[in-house]
Amino acid sequence: MKMAVLALPSLSFSGLRPANPKPTKTTITQKQQESVIYARNIRLPHNSLDYGVKRKVGNDTTKIPIVNRAPEYEKDQNFGKILLPDVVVKRRNVFWSRKWNFWDVFSLGWIVSIHLLCLFAPFTFNWGAFWVAIALYIVTCLLGITLSYHRHLSHRSFKIPKWLEYFFAYCGVLAGQRDPIFWVSTHRYHHQFCDSEKDPHSPIGGFWFSHTCWIFDTSSIVERCGEPDNVGDLEKQPFYKFIQSTYIIHLVAPGALLYSLGGLPYFVWGLGVRLAFVYHITWLVNSACHVWGKQAWNTGDFSKNNWWVAVLSFGEGWHNNHHAFQYSARQGLEWWQIDMTWYVIRFLEAIGLATDVKLPTSAQKQRMALTTEGN
Repeated sequence: MKMAVLALPSLSFSGLRPANPKPTKTTITQKQQESVIYARNIRLPHNSLDYGVKRKVGNDTTKIPIVNRAPEYEKDQNFGKILLPDVVVKRRNVFWSRKWNFWDVFSLGWIVSIHLLCLFAPFTFNWGAFWVAIALYIVTCLLGITLSYHRHLSHRSFKIPKWLEYFFAYCGVLAGQRDPIFWVSTHRYHHQFCDSEKDPHSPIGGFWFSHTCWIFDTSSIVERCGEPDNVGDLEKQPFYKFIQSTYIIHLVAPGALLYSLGGLPYFVWGLGVRLAFVYHITWLVNSACHVWGKQAWNTGDFSKNNWWVAVLSFGEGWHNNHHAFQYSARQGLEWWQIDMTWYVIRFLEAIGLATDVKLPTSAQKQRMALTTEGN
């Protein structure tokens, strides 16, 4: 059976509209705007028709819903293009015309306060405070976020004893990125709805939305994804429920401890500078690694391998690798792809503390590989 070839109109990215517009205008409904299909970074609304067009990608034939009648877009200030890549976005405004809940207000106030605290860093510097910040950066970002929150709790890439699981998870709590239940639920939704309108933090809502602003609109995650019913494995454990209900105490207490140990320098560097740095490193995985870098695998999303984010985030920047093999404890799959988190997991396995460490097989890699034709 022969397949019909659909001709897509050339698009101009200075606002989304056809390069040669026709006189007739078509109104885009809210439902169409909320349901968007991306084919080779071209943003087209979809409807219930015109499904089933097949295109060969890599070693597999993927069903890609596209439309053969692209409506005419008027220039809209909400549409734009992220710097360098041809990723067209509809910017999501989280600050106006909506109701803010407690966590939205608290998160905004907390993050602004942390960044303001960093203004005192040049005036409070000493080497003791600096090394405290570096040590806490490693403990909270590497052990807490990348190893515990992400690879262990979100994806169950390996198993460790319960006492060690809780210790690493508490290191993640000290990173100031909410409790494990919220973090893991949001991340699992990210993979379930990656780079679609339901993705909690995709750059299709704008670069700054994926980097930071989504944190200030937690209600929209429930509206788009539903109630957080994807973390039953954590909710049944009293430890995680306790952290969830007392999270603010665990967020504020380290600041008081640092101040008592080293005064204002420890407070500014150990809390303010360290948290701001860890925040942006984590956020770059959500934003930069879906915009800039290279794709090695046929993941069907915008995830990229980004070497400089990988260096700063202890291996999380090999993000296309991760989206191809979410279950893998190792994200730097090539020998030259530095992955400090994997080295720690490998060490734990060597001394018998980590078991059932998951890695992709050669057959799984072959199925996900992009060929020249796929690229």
